[in-house]
Amino acid sequence: MENVRGLTNSLTIPGMPEWTGLLILVVGLLCAAAFLLMPFSVFGVKARLEAIEVQLDEIQAEIRSLALRLSEPELPPRPPITEDYIEPPASYAVSSSRDQAPRIVPPVPPPPIFPDSRVARQAPSPRAEPRLDWPRHRN
Repeated sequence: MENVRGLTNSLTIPGMPEWTGLLILVVGLLCAAAFLLMPFSVFGVKARLEAIEVQLDEIQAEIRSLALRLSEPELPPRPPITEDYIEPPASYAVSSSRDQAPRIVPPVPPPPIFPDSRVARQAPSPRAEPRLDWPRHRN
């Protein structure tokens, strides 16, 4: 009971009786319920759906009539195709050199050529590279 009194007190409009806020709330809820329960035909949706259905029926009938008009008469069966075999020319004849299997062993690469290490150490290189004998232990 206290919840109802608290609700009516929060809905009261200043300068009006206490029950006016509750009356406005009830009227608003009734309008919302009527809007939700109202059939769609009141809004004109039913008439629009019927018009679309009529248009769809007309389109389907037109497609059927076009399909009947454009249907081609059946053609007489074609005679079977005969396959004529032509011998290949002599240049395509099988030769013994063609029939050999490919070589299985890969080719042997040439031995590597190493540069002379003494000549390479004496000539200054334009690129700075670390020495392989570095660091030297000095006794």
